Amino acid sequence: MTNEEQSGPSPTPPWEAKRAPSKRGLFRKLVLWSIGIGLLTTVIYGLRPRPTPVELAEVKRGPLTVHVMEEGKTRIRNRYIVAAPVTGSMRRVPLKAGDEVKAGETVLTQIEPGIAPLIDARSQAQADARIAATEAALQQAGQSLEMTRTAARFAQANWERVKSKATEGSISITDRDAIEREAEMRGREVRAQEFALKVAEYELAQAKAALIQMNSPGSDSQPIPVLAPVNGRVLRVEQESAMIIAAGSPILEIGDVSDLEVEAEILSRDAVLIRPGAPASIEQWGGDSPLKASVRRVEPAAFTKVSALGVEEQRVIVLCDLDPAGLQNMPLGDRFRVEVRVAVWHENDVLQVPSGALFREGSVWRSFILDQGKARVITVEIGRSDGKWTQVIQGLKAGDRVLMHPPDSVKDGTEVIARE
Repeated sequence: MTNEEQSGPSPTPPWEAKRAPSKRGLFRKLVLWSIGIGLLTTVIYGLRPRPTPVELAEVKRGPLTVHVMEEGKTRIRNRYIVAAPVTGSMRRVPLKAGDEVKAGETVLTQIEPGIAPLIDARSQAQADARIAATEAALQQAGQSLEMTRTAARFAQANWERVKSKATEGSISITDRDAIEREAEMRGREVRAQEFALKVAEYELAQAKAALIQMNSPGSDSQPIPVLAPVNGRVLRVEQESAMIIAAGSPILEIGDVSDLEVEAEILSRDAVLIRPGAPASIEQWGGDSPLKASVRRVEPAAFTKVSALGVEEQRVIVLCDLDPAGLQNMPLGDRFRVEVRVAVWHENDVLQVPSGALFREGSVWRSFILDQGKARVITVEIGRSDGKWTQVIQGLKAGDRVLMHPPDSVKDGTEVIARE
C-alpha cells in the first residue's frame, strides 16, 4: 500500500483551488448580531421597573372646621289646626292648600248648629234626679263652708289672745307654734271649702244644661262662621266636603310659610358636640348657594330610629333658624328636604393633610411621602377631620409631599413619579 492510500482521502480535491472568505457572508452575520443585540436590549429595558405615576398633595397649615352633616326638613314654626267650635252641619270648605288667609277676615267655612236631641221619660227622670243631687251637694258645700269659717274665726281669735300674752311667758313656744299653725290651717280649709262650693255650683249648672232643648225642631238658627285665626296660607284641608261635624273635629291647618325652621335628626354621638348658636349651612335645597342658619335648640331626649340597613340608631332632633335675609322670595315650603351642615369644631391654624393620603394598617394610620423620587411610608397621628382634610398631630410637617390614594403596587421604597 502506498503512502497516498494510507493517508486517506484528501478533504479538498487537488483540482479545486482554495477560495477566499466572502464579504457578503460577513455582513449578514453583522446584521444578525445587531438585530439580536437590539432585541435583547429592548427586552431588558422593558423588564426594567418603571416609576409608578402617582398624584401628589402638600401638607399645609390653615383653618380647619369640622362639620356634622345630616338630612333634614323644613317645617313651619307655628302651625294652627282650626277645629269646629260647635257640633252641627258644616258647609263645604271653599279653600284649597296654598290659598292665603287673613286673621279675622277670611271665612274658612260655616257651621249650622245641630238640633239638641229629644230625651225620653227615663232620661228626663235621671236628669231631674241629677239636678236634685247637685242641689243637695251645693247645700252641703254651703254648710261645710259655714262650719269651717266658724272654726277659723275661733282659731284666729285664740291665736290673737296668745300673741297678746306671749310676752308674759304664760305659754310655751311649742304651744304657741301649734296655735299659730291651727289658725293658718283653718284659714286654708275655708278657702278649700269655697272652691268646693264653686264646683258644686258648676255641677248644678251643667246638670240643668242637659235639659235645655230648642223650642221647636223647625226653629231657624244662624250659621256660625269659622274665621282664620292668623295670617298665612292653608297647608292642608282635613274636611273639605259638607258634613255633620262634631265639636273639636279638625277642619284645616294654617301656617305662615315665611316663618320656617329646619329640623334635622342627628346621631346622639354627634349631637353632644353641637351647642345652641353654632353656625349651620343649609344645602341641597334646590338653590345655587347654601342658606345660612344657626342652631336654636338641641332637644334633650333622643329616640330610636332604624336605618336603611336595619341598624337601630339613637338620634336627636336639632332645630335651626334660617337667616331671614336669605328667605326673601325663596320657594321653600313646609317639610321640604334639605341637608344640614353644622360646625362643631374650628381652629384657625392647624397642620392638615388631605384625607385621601391616609390609610390604616391595624390600629395605626400611615401615609406615603415623596423622598428623592421614592415613596417612604411613615406613621401619622391624626386628630379631627372634616372629610377632606385631617388634622396632623405627629408624623408630618408643613411642606411634605404625600401620595394621594396610592395604588397597591406602591410599597416602601418604590420609585414614583408625579402624574401630570
